[in-house]
Amino acid sequence: YTPNTLQMVWSSTKGVVAVAAHMLAQEGLLDFDAPVVEYWPEFGAEGKERIPVRWLFSHRSGLAAIEQPLGLEDVIAWTPVVDALAAQRPLWEPGTAHGYHTFTYGWLAGEVMRRVSGVSVGQLVAERIAKPLGVEFWIGLPQEMNARVAPVIAPVAANPPDPFVKRASDPSSLTFKSFTSPAIPPSAFNEYLFRSAEVPAGNGIGNARALARIYAACIGEVDGVRLLDPETVERATQTEARGEDLVMGFETHYGTGFQLPFPFRPMAGQGSFGHHGSGGSVGFAQKELGFSFGYAMNQMRPVYGSDPRTNSLIAALLSCL
Repeated sequence: YTPNTLQMVWSSTKGVVAVAAHMLAQEGLLDFDAPVVEYWPEFGAEGKERIPVRWLFSHRSGLAAIEQPLGLEDVIAWTPVVDALAAQRPLWEPGTAHGYHTFTYGWLAGEVMRRVSGVSVGQLVAERIAKPLGVEFWIGLPQEMNARVAPVIAPVAANPPDPFVKRASDPSSLTFKSFTSPAIPPSAFNEYLFRSAEVPAGNGIGNARALARIYAACIGEVDGVRLLDPETVERATQTEARGEDLVMGFETHYGTGFQLPFPFRPMAGQGSFGHHGSGGSVGFAQKELGFSFGYAMNQMRPVYGSDPRTNSLIAALLSCL
């Protein structure tokens, strides 16, 4: 593992997608309060015609899992997945509750972004975020970068099992359904075929420096580049969903696309916004204290909650302020 190693950052990808979406909103291309069907007419099937874009970004659309059987080949193709989501009935009444859209967040958000911008979310991130900031971050990894990616090391099962892991292992639970649809074999996560696909909820590849630099450019200028203006950050970090999460089974807290502090994932307290990823990765900004933070790892942890690795690093950082 070297300073040039690249790493899949799992759901920390979601926060980068949110940054790109808010950039589109700043430019007047995307209205979070508009109905999704304004940009994606097919989405209105099964009573979904009134769902606003904002609910896709705050896990309130009721589309936390895909009911149609889909596999890795469909993920790579993109269209079968978004077509299935457009045709599907919500799993709960949209807007009445929130539940983590583990994988579906990326296709729901990404399809709207593709339709308003004319390019894929991976292209948006590459051209509008990574290139101006000079960071290495991709959703859809170029072949020439694959040799630099560290393989993911699966977590060693905790004993006794973590309560969340037990919940996620129950095939009858919404947690299981959300985390396993589409059906992507775990072995695929270390294969280039999956890394090259655009899975905007979870297969972003970069490093801790990239995450920290992206969030720094959300709250200030980085070498002359600022991604989000202060008014956009303020709107993006207003609470949209808070309380018991139907998928996770405990309290979570969301703005529009970003995680906000909650007991299991406090980041650096009030004023923080960003996104954690499975196994321990995280990227966030602390808008009140004026810093950003990124962490990426290859060894995943077997529990859901605060990671002692990030906790110690954040505590050390805070002690310096």
